[in-house]
Amino acid sequence: MSSNTKTAVVFPGQGSQRPGMGRDFYDNVSASRLAYEEASDVLGWDVGAMCFGENEKMNLTEYAQPCILATEIAMLRGLQELYGFRPDYFGGHSLGEYTALVAAGAMPFSDALKTVETRGHLMQEATPPGIGAMAAVIAKNIDIEKLRRMLEDLPVDVANINSTDQVVISGHAGSMDKAKERISGAMENPEDMRFVPLNVSAPFHSRFMNAMKEAFRDVLAAISVRINFKNAARVTSNYTGLFHAATSDRVIEALVAQLSGSVKWRDNMQALAAKSRQIYEIGPNRPLKNFFRSLDIQCKSITSLSAAKREFSA
Repeated sequence: MSSNTKTAVVFPGQGSQRPGMGRDFYDNVSASRLAYEEASDVLGWDVGAMCFGENEKMNLTEYAQPCILATEIAMLRGLQELYGFRPDYFGGHSLGEYTALVAAGAMPFSDALKTVETRGHLMQEATPPGIGAMAAVIAKNIDIEKLRRMLEDLPVDVANINSTDQVVISGHAGSMDKAKERISGAMENPEDMRFVPLNVSAPFHSRFMNAMKEAFRDVLAAISVRINFKNAARVTSNYTGLFHAATSDRVIEALVAQLSGSVKWRDNMQALAAKSRQIYEIGPNRPLKNFFRSLDIQCKSITSLSAAKREFSA
């Protein structure tokens, strides 16, 4: 039996939002309520009301991103207050990487909220509505390099390497049918492949995000003096697949590159598992749990206060 007693925590990204998310923590845990109130003060609008109600703005990237970040930090702080939960390593999927940086003490909560709000706005502005699309390719043991070769002359990129069995592609909406045809044709058992279009507002993690990279680099540079880069080394980078380097230039470059680069989540999971005995997913939904399962790595998901009580009060 391993003597490793370290704990890691991971945070899902955009798409994990749901109406009412975090309300149970807000109503019952003072640290969680304060997190929502701080987020509202920083952003100038009622974050709790947005998260707890049925607001169509939650489907807009510039609102969804800070709401998910605020909810995940509110949940984490609630677990810290109630159960003394203190993880050692941190990871997050796409937007969730910013939650991980806050959780690790690498980026101030207030700076992260404003940064992801701007990030969401810039992502939305990078491509006109209807131009981009994303789709999940689901099949057994996907060969990433083979997939890239099939797409290399199309305006479509590998966006998320989520697990051994799921990869998300992103790019020009008009090229998705051709991408599906090629991928299906290359499969040994094409009838076992699923091609699932995603309900997104822009082609994230593709070349179509290049237009916003310089503006976003300026956003990060403006807060760089307040980033604790030593603590960032406990957080996995989606862009490199490894833990962040503890230098300002390399952390900022990795976060900028993440916008148009592939999210190497499979590598992130392996890096976290190599250092941790226990991994928890904290967020409004549990998309990451099954990704870990594809690698035979156990991940326990906390999506509600009742789930936290079952896990930590046992």
